[in-house]
Amino acid sequence: MAVYNLNVNGKKVTVDVEPDMPLLWVIRDFAGLKGTKFGCGMALCGACTIHLNGQPVRSCQTPVSSLAKNAKITTIEGISDGVQLHAVQQAWIEEQVPQCGYCQSGQIMSALALLKTTPDPSDADIDNAMSGNLCRCGTYDRIRKAIHRAADLSKTSSNGMQKAGGK
Repeated sequence: MAVYNLNVNGKKVTVDVEPDMPLLWVIRDFAGLKGTKFGCGMALCGACTIHLNGQPVRSCQTPVSSLAKNAKITTIEGISDGVQLHAVQQAWIEEQVPQCGYCQSGQIMSALALLKTTPDPSDADIDNAMSGNLCRCGTYDRIRKAIHRAADLSKTSSNGMQKAGGK
């Protein structure tokens, strides 16, 4: 066992875990944040996607011991301030993206990463960036529409946030 001081969604989280424990289980079982999902355990489906220092990573295959000392972990719970929705969350609601919803936290985290680097993505940009995220319900068309809508919503907001329930 080893002690790790983590920065999860801007909060200090101290855990005493095995060094090879995947970050997914640290986030879910020790930080108590259940939004990040276990899908395949092999980094193939994208359900466990989080941001590590602003970059999307698959937390199911990221050992906690591999994190740099000041690594910043952002989960689905950390993308809004609790008062305002992020533009991507608002777009997901407006486009009624989720069906079963299981993959959606990973889809949203990947969409955020895309929009950070490509604020006005083409369909090809979206398809390429989202290709590692699987949706068993097949909501890919709605996901693409929501990403376009989020890009539009972000143009009207300086911080990507939208008032909850509205524009």
